[in-house]
Amino acid sequence: MQPPVERAFLVGAPRKGTAEATQVEEHLDELGRLADTAGADIVGRTYQRIEAPTPNFYLGQGKVEELKGVLNRNGSTLVLFDEPLSPVQGTNLEQVLAVRVMDRTEVILDIFATRARSAEAKLQVELAQLEYLLPRLTRMWTHLSRIRGGIGLRGPGETQLETDRRAIRRKISVLKKRLEDVADHRANQRQGRRACPSAALVGYTNAGKSSVLRALSGDDIFVEDRLFATLDTLTREVDVGDGYRFRLTDTVGFIRKLPHHLVASFRATLEEARAADLLLHVIDASHPAWEEQVEVVESEMRNAEGGTRNSRGSSERKRVIYLLNKADLLPDPEAFLAQVRERYPHAVLTSTVPTSALQVRRLGVEELRHALRTSAQALRPMACIRVPVGDGKLLAALHRDAEVMQEAQVDGVVEVTARVEAWLLGKLRRQGIEVEIAP
Repeated sequence: MQPPVERAFLVGAPRKGTAEATQVEEHLDELGRLADTAGADIVGRTYQRIEAPTPNFYLGQGKVEELKGVLNRNGSTLVLFDEPLSPVQGTNLEQVLAVRVMDRTEVILDIFATRARSAEAKLQVELAQLEYLLPRLTRMWTHLSRIRGGIGLRGPGETQLETDRRAIRRKISVLKKRLEDVADHRANQRQGRRACPSAALVGYTNAGKSSVLRALSGDDIFVEDRLFATLDTLTREVDVGDGYRFRLTDTVGFIRKLPHHLVASFRATLEEARAADLLLHVIDASHPAWEEQVEVVESEMRNAEGGTRNSRGSSERKRVIYLLNKADLLPDPEAFLAQVRERYPHAVLTSTVPTSALQVRRLGVEELRHALRTSAQALRPMACIRVPVGDGKLLAALHRDAEVMQEAQVDGVVEVTARVEAWLLGKLRRQGIEVEIAP
């Protein structure tokens, strides 16, 4: 049996002086898109500017009474808050309004529960849901039912009727250990891959990261115009021309007010971005608040990195190529690009809108390939390395850490032609190995 479609009412509660009316509406629009992705129909919206959240209802008492009347008139079955609610606030609101109440975090967790496909993503979602659930057990027990379905009751939430805090804490501990094993497995996979520059596609949810990967690789990758359409990381090796290749990894999108439980539990996925040689920041150029979205992504990336060093022990800032996607929706793309390049000099304007199941409009994709090719040349220049014949250890290291193109023995020396990263070139020179960079 399919559960009935939820009739959701949206509620915002911005602090006074923090957001313009248009911003508040944009935030509620985004909450509505989240609700649509989760499978709800939107029947109305409202917001109240507050000095500070009240401890009992978050909103003022009068606004709650007004909201109760509105919900009765339009037959709402669910209230979605754009702000995080405490367990007490959520319980009190449900008692007064006589409908289920969820905050933004619960909606996002529910979407992740329904969209996760790989075993790793399911582990990550389960961990996030259990960490969110732990302080809310009393409230959850009062409204969960095995018979009812609906938003917020899917995934691990279904089993909480017979779960106590001790069991949840034990499960959280087990999940964290398993995710640590996943992170180790990913690190081993990266070491075992063929030497090739790597790039991670990062950006706000629904900016078009999967579309960019699809256009570059030519593979029939799943693309949907919805928030969090894809959660699982996907890696493809792409030919960028002149014999250079790039390994591109699509990562989960960020969003405003991303639940910290999810940021923590997706640590293994974020490792792909940390280990990449280059970041491709995909931006929805058609969105009126694209600058705010850029700041959200960059802020979350800084928080995720937490001052960690990259795979070579260096803490320097990665090179970022900004991709201004969905250019076909702009009234004057070239004027927009000229304006943006004042802030991001090497930005690339792209449009990868699917026009059918097999065709993709590829505006700007060749320019992106050129940018990747230039990056590959800078990251791994071609070099001729002369290795003594008896130094098998060094030859093995070159085959492991560089992309060997050719190998020939000349006058007691092995001449190895390879694409080599800068850190390895420096190491070879410090060891006294003769290295010549190809022009």
